[in-house]
Amino acid sequence: MKKNLGIVVGGGPAPGINGVISAATVEAENRGINVIGLLDGFKWLFRGDTKHLIKLDNKNTWPVHSRGGSILRIARDFPENTDASFQAMVRALKKLKIHYLITIGGDGTSFVAREIEKRTKGEISIVHVPKTIDNDLPLPGGAPTFGFETARHWGTQIVRNIIEDARTTGRWYFVTTMGRHTGHLALGIGKAAGTTITIIPEEFKEKNLKFSKVADILESTIIKRLSQGYSYGVAILAEGVSGKVNAHELAKFGNLENDEQGALRLSEIQLGRILQNVVNKELEMRKVQVKIVHKTIGYELRAADPIPFDAEYTRNLGYSAVKFLMKGGSGALISFYEGKLKPIPLRSIIDPATKKTRVRYVNTNTDPYEVARQYMIRVEKEDFSPPNIAKIAKAGRLTAEEFRKRYSYLVK
Repeated sequence: MKKNLGIVVGGGPAPGINGVISAATVEAENRGINVIGLLDGFKWLFRGDTKHLIKLDNKNTWPVHSRGGSILRIARDFPENTDASFQAMVRALKKLKIHYLITIGGDGTSFVAREIEKRTKGEISIVHVPKTIDNDLPLPGGAPTFGFETARHWGTQIVRNIIEDARTTGRWYFVTTMGRHTGHLALGIGKAAGTTITIIPEEFKEKNLKFSKVADILESTIIKRLSQGYSYGVAILAEGVSGKVNAHELAKFGNLENDEQGALRLSEIQLGRILQNVVNKELEMRKVQVKIVHKTIGYELRAADPIPFDAEYTRNLGYSAVKFLMKGGSGALISFYEGKLKPIPLRSIIDPATKKTRVRYVNTNTDPYEVARQYMIRVEKEDFSPPNIAKIAKAGRLTAEEFRKRYSYLVK
């Protein structure tokens, strides 16, 4: 009797999901395994529903490996009654006679994968394929999560067009990108596109960041650019910067909403709009004429067709996930290190303090980050010494002493 492999996708979209599904299905069929696609993430499984599924085979998955989105769709459902919902899900998986399960997703999905393995006590062999355009999962050797390179590619194309619009119209753009905790995507786009400045959460070491500091960084950059004869520029802002700001201060700028897992919806805060208003107000008070436009990009990137890097990468991941399961493996995520399959036990990526998946942050002490900073326009220590300070201060309609008093803390 043939065994059954289930495939489920959790979390948000990322380019390359269909590549994993396609490669895993083809390899499983080649090994005589039935493949069942579980629709809409864990939504129906948490309800004990076994009707929302499709049969996957070579015919309906072979052509989709280079398409964006997910043929299995996704959902971010997280149950209120966790224990009862997990019990219902395990019963549903057993009813479907799932012997093997591939979960595709980020930290939330890996948590569900760990729970399934624990609750089924080895009856279901499970492997996790990590995906997120945030690139914030702790993969060995700095390997990217699938979808990141495609998101960076298309984000760079969009931002290059915005840079040209800024140059043509003589205005500034504050562009917010996705990245709940980290600045990998923002920095990758900003560095590749050649934006004026990129601001990421990792550069701030304080526990409670003030919006005024972020605004001052942007304002001082605009003034410095004006002193150089440029009335335009593009600033990239990682949405995770909002996560460094105290929630009480955030509440001043609008209603705060939480997602299904109780985390603040940073994408709804409109960081660029808030900073546009704050910086505009300060510059207008001094009659410094600058036009600022805010824009958020992220949803445009998540379901894009994968670039060749991710199309190839996800084929490797899907094939290797099945290979790992067929060798008797379980309870690991699939990664590659130095060209070799490297399963990482799911329990080993848990932060013992938070009990959540460890986050991979941008290391601001590396040469690549130093390169990024060197090509940004920001106020530096030398800008507060003659003759630089007089020229820059004049562009901001300030005296040299007013400029020093206002912005010198940014370079300490």
